[in-house]
Amino acid sequence: MMNVNRFVVFSKSVKLTKRLLVCHVRPAGKQELHVQQQRSIKTHSRNLAYAKDLFLGQVNKAEVFPYPEIGNEEVDELNQLVAPVERFFSEEVDSAKIDREARIPPETLNGLKELGLFGIMVPEEYGGLGLSNTMYARLAEITSLDGSIAVTLAAHQAIRLKGILIAGNEAQKEKYLPKLASGEHIAAFCLTEPGSGSDAASIQTRATLSEDGTHYLINGSKFWISNGNMADVMTVFARTEVVVDGEKKDKITAFIVERAFGGVTNGKLEDKLGIRGSNTCEVNFDNVPVPVENVIGEVGGGFKVAMNILNSGRFSMGSSSAGMIKKLIEMTSEFAMTRKQFNKRLGEFGMIQEKFALMALNAFVMESMAYLTAGMMDRPGLPDCSLEAAMVKVFSSEGGWICVSEALQILGGLGYTKNYPYERFVRDCRILPIFEGTNEILRMYVALTGMQYAGKIITGKIKEMKKGNIGLALGMVGQKLRTSLGGSVDLGLTGKDGVVHPSLAESAKKLELNVSLFGSTVESLLYRFGKVLLANTFCSEAFFKNNYWMTQLQKHAPENNDANIKKIAREVLENRAYVCSHPLERTY
Repeated sequence: MMNVNRFVVFSKSVKLTKRLLVCHVRPAGKQELHVQQQRSIKTHSRNLAYAKDLFLGQVNKAEVFPYPEIGNEEVDELNQLVAPVERFFSEEVDSAKIDREARIPPETLNGLKELGLFGIMVPEEYGGLGLSNTMYARLAEITSLDGSIAVTLAAHQAIRLKGILIAGNEAQKEKYLPKLASGEHIAAFCLTEPGSGSDAASIQTRATLSEDGTHYLINGSKFWISNGNMADVMTVFARTEVVVDGEKKDKITAFIVERAFGGVTNGKLEDKLGIRGSNTCEVNFDNVPVPVENVIGEVGGGFKVAMNILNSGRFSMGSSSAGMIKKLIEMTSEFAMTRKQFNKRLGEFGMIQEKFALMALNAFVMESMAYLTAGMMDRPGLPDCSLEAAMVKVFSSEGGWICVSEALQILGGLGYTKNYPYERFVRDCRILPIFEGTNEILRMYVALTGMQYAGKIITGKIKEMKKGNIGLALGMVGQKLRTSLGGSVDLGLTGKDGVVHPSLAESAKKLELNVSLFGSTVESLLYRFGKVLLANTFCSEAFFKNNYWMTQLQKHAPENNDANIKKIAREVLENRAYVCSHPLERTY
């Protein structure tokens, strides 16, 4: 039986004041979108760390409450923007043909360009739509309905041109962004090499400064490059020689490379399991001359640029996976309510109902995580949401894979044939836990980053206690005693000044207890292992400890979840659709 207690629902009842956009759609023919007003988000700059504070056993309410929300007027305007994109994907995109021929037809690419989808996040002054991360996430729900198109668009802007956006100078933006925003030029992100995948710091492509100091010569090969065959502009990472404290060292530098510079060639297109219409190949650089003006950021600062690009793009996998699952729910629910076995419709069988409840719950959690993270990223300044984005990516990619498999299972043998799109969804979805950072690497990243953050703060507290801070010492001892004796934990989510809806009080209390136990586990591991703490040790021990406590919490629940599962499944099957309102439509 599926246990839905592990899905904790947060309240979405308070406003994030934000002017999203004013848009108009051209009548008669042209589908291009025009954004007339840029968004200004009226809220405080981010100076807290929600995901990191979980490692301290704390919930930073200011980070997640109020849940990001837009007003009724903005929802109407948003729908005007989304409608032509949905219509295009419904009427103009032939996903079966794209998969079969392993290419996106030119007319489809042109349609995407007319819609402005190659410049979603490019500022208006450079010819783009200038949309927020929240709006980008909303459009990702639609583009995810075709895996090849989703990867092509994401490869172009979520990471490829993102380097120019976040680290490029004004001259670089003025020169490159307009043509990239219109789709006249296509972008590619060249980091991975035949000998370096997850270990990005080990790349061997080299950039050598010319004797006159006017340009670099780049030599090397990049592997698994999306849009590599058709890219006009590439963000390329290469080793450069820099002088640090009088000593020569190899550092990674980011460059803007045009195919027109010469010396850029590519191998044959990869014949892939899924996302077959996306363009993936090896790209080779042979003495490619790149002007020094095309360095992104600082010479030797390329690794940080690469990580910032990747970290900022992962969050949208939550909304894109949710969009895919919602579509699968629509298709499979229709089948389940018409197909009969043993004189009963499939939707009446308990095990089938569990599958629909699982898909609905996963979609709800994915979109909730994605839009919460997008709302954080849309705040003023340059908020660091890398941990939150990594968590969204891991959960959504694995949840998406499970849901696609369950959807195919509902159809049985029919789902396994190419007469239906389910087998294509399975093949397309398999890449999600692999690209934009494998889930294994991201789990290590989340664990190590969180442990380092907690370690610094706990070390500071220990130093304070050694100085004689009795109040701090008594507080820490008291908290440990309450936890060890099974006392209640109050993190401020419920009660008189609580921030969650009263109907969610029970789930919130379970969340508070688990967060507290997680913080205690982290603290004990740091005390035991200190600086020599190994990630594998942390991951396994922390997982098993918290899994044990979650099991205990679920074991003592007042009732099992059979009734909840049946209720969710009944609503989904009766409506032949995902029934929860969209996070952006929950206006109050």
